[in-house]
Amino acid sequence: MKQLAQYQDGRLEQQEVPAPVAPPGGILVRTTCSVISPGTERMKVEQARMSLLQKAKARPDQVKKVIDTAKTLGWKAAMEKVRNRLESPTPLGYSAAGVVVAVDELNTRFRVGDRVACGGAECAFHAEMIAVPDLLAVPIPEGVEDWQGAYTTLASISMEAVRQSGARLGERVLVMGQGLVGLLATSLLKASGARVMSADFVAGRLETALNMGAERVVNPAQSKLEDEVRAWTCGHGVDAVLLCVGGKGRDAADSAIACLRDRGVMVIVGIYDAELSWKTAYLKDIQVRYSRSYGPGRYDLQYEWGGQDYPIGHVRWTENRNFEACLELMRTGQLDLRPVTTRRVGFEDVLGVYDQLESELGVVIEYGGGGSIARACRPDEAEFPKCANERLQSGVERLDVIGAGNFARTMLLPHVKGPMALGTIVNATGLSARHVKEKFGFAHAETDAAKVLEGGTADAAVMIGTRHHLHAAMVLKALKAGRQVFVEKPLCLTQEELGQIDAAVVESKGSVMVGFNRRFAPATVVMMEVLSKVSGPKTLAFHVNAGVLAPDHWYANVAESGGRVLGEACHFFDFACHVLGRPVKVTAQTVGRPKVPDSVTAQIEYADGSAAQVVYSAEGDVSYPKETFRVFASGLVVECENFMKLSVFKQRKTTVRKYASKGHAEEMAAWLAYLKGVAVHPLPYEEARQSMKLTFAVLESIREGRSIEL
Repeated sequence: MKQLAQYQDGRLEQQEVPAPVAPPGGILVRTTCSVISPGTERMKVEQARMSLLQKAKARPDQVKKVIDTAKTLGWKAAMEKVRNRLESPTPLGYSAAGVVVAVDELNTRFRVGDRVACGGAECAFHAEMIAVPDLLAVPIPEGVEDWQGAYTTLASISMEAVRQSGARLGERVLVMGQGLVGLLATSLLKASGARVMSADFVAGRLETALNMGAERVVNPAQSKLEDEVRAWTCGHGVDAVLLCVGGKGRDAADSAIACLRDRGVMVIVGIYDAELSWKTAYLKDIQVRYSRSYGPGRYDLQYEWGGQDYPIGHVRWTENRNFEACLELMRTGQLDLRPVTTRRVGFEDVLGVYDQLESELGVVIEYGGGGSIARACRPDEAEFPKCANERLQSGVERLDVIGAGNFARTMLLPHVKGPMALGTIVNATGLSARHVKEKFGFAHAETDAAKVLEGGTADAAVMIGTRHHLHAAMVLKALKAGRQVFVEKPLCLTQEELGQIDAAVVESKGSVMVGFNRRFAPATVVMMEVLSKVSGPKTLAFHVNAGVLAPDHWYANVAESGGRVLGEACHFFDFACHVLGRPVKVTAQTVGRPKVPDSVTAQIEYADGSAAQVVYSAEGDVSYPKETFRVFASGLVVECENFMKLSVFKQRKTTVRKYASKGHAEEMAAWLAYLKGVAVHPLPYEEARQSMKLTFAVLESIREGRSIEL
């Protein structure tokens, strides 16, 4: 792909570079349009073309860094760092739009083919392909063209400045500087119901300001700004001033303060090194605010690149929500970008534009076909050799357990106490570990899982009941030690982890069993016996009334749980595979477009022509049963409620059976029989792996908005 590169000796080049990949939780975008920020990018280009002495005067902060390096490492090392910096190219651009061509598996908010607006000087470059984290991208709504969407980041800078001003309906605001950001601020203030006066020394920009919504315009070179403001405000002064200018000194700030009313607000928007006249500012008791780029979240790595959004109740307008608001104003026509768009240029012709930026406002760069991305073969696409389904030659003597939360203490440990000698219990807190040791009769208690995983022997099985993000790493360590492993679902959180476990299973003398307990429920066993007597494809409809997730539940922490679809709905995808066999295709969707879905509807096709529909919903009412399913076969219908009540409809007769288990006790009994060498493995790895592959395919289908073949 091609990308615009700037060198510190002033050169600008369009270079052929490798295409990026989607960052964790982010997206890869084929750029269709980007917008040059005339003020910022002209300043960068001009600084690059300066002599070393001029650079030093313009950036004293960088000179200080060089001196500090020299004090620490010597002048030779310091000058080498300077030389390397001057020789290295840097990207330009931070406001773009395009089409999603790839989505990281941790992101389900976007799909391949989505049109998106993207921001960030660290990623939204002037390039044919850009890799963008989730919270620096936002869908472009219908009715907004890509060239308009490419302005989103720039418009958000202006929007954040308007928010910082606190301007309310009917208040009067002076916008000093009618470059691109100042003009967009003028329009946004008008849209918010404020009255706007715009000031600039360039006559053409003042004409554009009128088109963008200014009530009055002033050229300070032709009339005194303070007098114009006094006349416009009946002598009171404006409620707020937006300083959308660059440079340094006190002239612009003094003028702004003179125009403000008592206790007014001055917002510094541009790269302006302000010097305030203390007495004037003090006597008016003004507020001085700096507007930080696109809004809250900017420069916070956990927000922008870690995907940790701020709760809307605490931070109403983040940079991502500012993006959305700007696009909505474009959609409704309240933010008209035509007056500020002075040029549209093809990417191949963009180099010449940088010599003329002083006379430009908004320059839209338009891209052609862009780059192409070759689809890499995923690790799990290779055929996986089936594990031997044999009994253990020698039984396992004891069981170590890692993670003894409420689920393990309630649903698992009561069924292993007695039949198996219990070795070490590991829990996060010493108090809990000791309590579980005493209650269930473990020999030892620890808080460090490494002591069990790295110090254990193959004659001790291990049960893993920790939070989901720890599963894969612990399974890998246990397999490396040749141990027999039981791990609660899900097996892992990414396809990369699944591939690593695949390789470990092949090499290890141990085994893996995943806690898909519903296979072992008495109702399931009876149903499978009934279905075994019926030939032909079958249809399964499984409805899960999961309910709303409490905000303080650990499942709400996606980094730990993987989300509800991966962390819990995998149960029901496994059940469907147990009943119907090998899945070959899935089509899935979620309700709305959340970043991490908590509701999903999946339509699954199986190798023998059978079909399943799994509906896992966070909506509904708690009075309705949590889990219900129906199986339709030739001359037969089987219906089940919560695995407690099984109804078989056959030959115009209904048979009803009732049970009291969802399979946890039976699952543990089956695994213990394997550990003692008296039975084959109750859930071979290739079957559990198949269910995990199906779960990942469901999430992929949501992301890409298409059917996924397995």
